[in-house]
Amino acid sequence: MFTIAPDATVDELLDRLTEYNIGALVVSPDGRSMAGIVSERDVVRKLRDVPDPRAATVQQIMTTDVQVCSPEDSFGALMSAMTEHRVRHIPVLENEEIVGVLSIGDAVKFRMDQLEFERDQLTHYVQS
Repeated sequence: MFTIAPDATVDELLDRLTEYNIGALVVSPDGRSMAGIVSERDVVRKLRDVPDPRAATVQQIMTTDVQVCSPEDSFGALMSAMTEHRVRHIPVLENEEIVGVLSIGDAVKFRMDQLEFERDQLTHYVQS
């Protein structure tokens, strides 16, 4: 799981997003606790008013009102939160520590796998 420090520069953020081919990073001062999340949307929407955007810090543009889930939350609850709050990434916290991040891409892949499994089961049942 990838994190970035609040005092990292936007230039560092862009390098990491590109290097890992991801759309968001959890902002963490210690790699375990969460201070916020920073996404491509934050870069696009919040850097417009910053005098030197590449030298700005992640803390200046990160989102601090973060939708989170726990490992016990259902897939339906996760999808509802993503839809209701219009977010594409939801950090997973357990005992206030970051244990992962679920993206909309992860959710779509999971659902597609479910549908394929159901189709295969139905096909097997019909052929039996």
